[in-house]
Amino acid sequence: MAEPAANARPEPRLDGLAAEFYAYCATGTLRFQRCEACGAWRHLPREMCPSCASSKWTWEASSGRGRIFSWTVTHRAPHPAFAADVPYAVVVVELEEGVRMVSGLRGLAPEALELDLAVEVGFESVSAEFSLPYFKPSVEGEPAS
Repeated sequence: MAEPAANARPEPRLDGLAAEFYAYCATGTLRFQRCEACGAWRHLPREMCPSCASSKWTWEASSGRGRIFSWTVTHRAPHPAFAADVPYAVVVVELEEGVRMVSGLRGLAPEALELDLAVEVGFESVSAEFSLPYFKPSVEGEPAS
């Protein structure tokens, strides 16, 4: 396997439960684990439910809609591959299912961010193996695209 270029963006590790999460993202579907015993949704993926300790769960589709819970604006690139993007916002989105997810934001300048702003998921195809989810402002009442 060839070494990645020094300015290539870091990629997530595609093994274990993370591989399953990114495989769904590659199909344009945001899915999270849901406990079969208590019904709790969870992200990051894990083997046992943090609410009831059950090891029985399924992957279920998310609506992909949520609201900005928190954010930070990056002004100094943490890696050379992100230098052209600064400043950019990293957001914490609370999805309709109750799951909170850290992701990138597209389609809105960082200075225009507001708490509780309605957002919806989109996907950036990175390779044949995976796509990365990001969020963009949504028009309330319209389905996520």
